[in-house]
Amino acid sequence: MMDTQTLLEQLAKRAFDFFWRETHPDSGFTKDRAHNHERDRFEVSSIAASGYALASLPIAVRRGWLSRTEALRRAHRMMDGHLQLEHQRGWLYHFIHWESGKRMWQSELSSIDTGLFVMGALFAAHAFEDAPLTRKVNLFYERMDFQWMLTDGGAKPHARTLGHGWKPETGFLANRWDEYAEHMFLYVLAMGAPNPIPKDCWDAWRRPIVHYKEYELLLGGPLFIHQMSHLYLDLRGRRDRLGYNYWISSRNATLAQRAFCIEHRARYKTYDADVWGLTASDGPDGYRAYGAPGWVEHDGTVAPTAAMTSIIFTPDLSQRAAKAIYDRYHARLWGRYGFGNAFNVDRDWYDPEVIGIDLGMMLLALENHRTGYVWEVCSKIPAVQRGMAAAGFRVTGERDEAAPLRST
Repeated sequence: MMDTQTLLEQLAKRAFDFFWRETHPDSGFTKDRAHNHERDRFEVSSIAASGYALASLPIAVRRGWLSRTEALRRAHRMMDGHLQLEHQRGWLYHFIHWESGKRMWQSELSSIDTGLFVMGALFAAHAFEDAPLTRKVNLFYERMDFQWMLTDGGAKPHARTLGHGWKPETGFLANRWDEYAEHMFLYVLAMGAPNPIPKDCWDAWRRPIVHYKEYELLLGGPLFIHQMSHLYLDLRGRRDRLGYNYWISSRNATLAQRAFCIEHRARYKTYDADVWGLTASDGPDGYRAYGAPGWVEHDGTVAPTAAMTSIIFTPDLSQRAAKAIYDRYHARLWGRYGFGNAFNVDRDWYDPEVIGIDLGMMLLALENHRTGYVWEVCSKIPAVQRGMAAAGFRVTGERDEAAPLRST
């Protein structure tokens, strides 16, 4: 058995191992997923996973897992490869072949996934303070046409919410980032860009409030929507101009979901006070957007990375979850990249695969919990500073534990 601190170190190192080993050495494209116990022949890269691969490099150097020279060589190769990909107005296809870069699965040009790529790239460039890398990242960022994604190419000139994406066969997707979700960092990037979208776009998306037991939060549902933006943006003790403290919402979403799992543990063997974490993940019947409360979908499947990534909100509870899951299930769940993506005790199902974006989110969360390094670097990125100012974020000095979700 491992002690908790050793386990956290192993989780971080094995997550980095995924990004190092599962990024193609020539193309610089990172696999969407990999087998956790043996070599695989998967060929699909996710541009979001590539973004987290870039973000993993400064962390690896800081922790002594990789030399700066090796890390910069990989970062440059990745930027060169992604700059050469087919794109429309700077936006990349969600899934590509990990060697050739060709579009896979007729996937969309994805606004959120391109955003995740450039966010990881910006972090890496500013962490390394390498001028040639910074030029490449800025070139990528500056060619992204946020106005095009905002207005459906000009067809909706008065739109104030970003679209999800575009397909050459059918045009712009119908769905928009018009309700609280994982998109906050994307709006910050868009408002901080050289050709920014209007700052009132921040105010345009809905913020539905959910109450569960003693917790007040936004929307509910899968934990990843409450985690993704916080991994790069330090929103602790801050409110936007509408008065929302998103840190409080995400902490309460974590606590409410744990309470939900405790409430349902008599029906599902997986759930426990120390075993929780519902998010978009693999499941016994395929990939599903598990979550609760508010938006409820669950079948007893838990994703370990969901509880681990919440370590920035609930450090003690997340560490207890890591230890409990390892102690009880490591014989079936532990592999070369840490925990399998998900498991379900009732179904006797233990995922043999891992997913890149989930490992990336967990790695950044573990580093922020340990040192605050990602937050520190990102807070100094001019585009992030401009975007945060456009959203009206201000430091309140209040204690989050005693503060309301929204103040007027």
